[in-house]
Amino acid sequence: MASIQITTAHNIEVEYELAGLGERMLAGLIDLSIIIGYWILIFFLQDILFTRYSNHANTWVLVILFMPVAFYSLISELLMNGQTVGKKVMKIKVVSLVGETPSIGQYIIRWLFRLLDIWITSYTLGVIMVAASAKHQRIGDIIAGTTLIKTNSKTSLSQTLLSLNHNPDYDVTYAEVIHLKDKDIRLVKEVLMNVRKTGNTMLALELMRKLEALLTIKSKQDPAPFLQTVLNDYNYLASKL
Repeated sequence: MASIQITTAHNIEVEYELAGLGERMLAGLIDLSIIIGYWILIFFLQDILFTRYSNHANTWVLVILFMPVAFYSLISELLMNGQTVGKKVMKIKVVSLVGETPSIGQYIIRWLFRLLDIWITSYTLGVIMVAASAKHQRIGDIIAGTTLIKTNSKTSLSQTLLSLNHNPDYDVTYAEVIHLKDKDIRLVKEVLMNVRKTGNTMLALELMRKLEALLTIKSKQDPAPFLQTVLNDYNYLASKL
């Protein structure tokens, strides 16, 4: 299965499984069915939506009704963190190749090139590019610096690091971790994965010091075990909310 390594802003390499051509096509078909359903609804409501006395008014109504179709993918990806309804169903999403959430500009570039990749060439160019490119990118992805990955990663290490703790006798070491944000926990997870992959504990030590200062705690553990304890504590406390 094709995968890609992305270096995050913290110089940590994270491996993701790339979305396949079949998954992208099925996601596109789901989104297309939503658009078709929208137009069917408009057809049945046309007597209500369109006036019979003003062609000028009807033109503006048609323009307004076309806007959700034209901007569907762009607005969906902006509001749904890189996903449309079809992508969410297929469990894939758009990511930036520099390890960050795509910018508005990147989403806009992808959206603009749909005209070439999908509509003008009837999906042909997009299919060829995704099938032929190493990172499964259509032209819009290549220019925007994005690709699509699977959100249900099967990496056992990732699942082990952040698995829920169901032990009722678990003793919390750092209760303060419940105040951490999702991005903090993701960073802890990324650093731990990097430590287990490379053996380099310098990032873990730096993050440990930052967390100690942020939570006003003092650890007697080594950096990697400390970060694992933070994850375990957070998972246990979050499961009780």
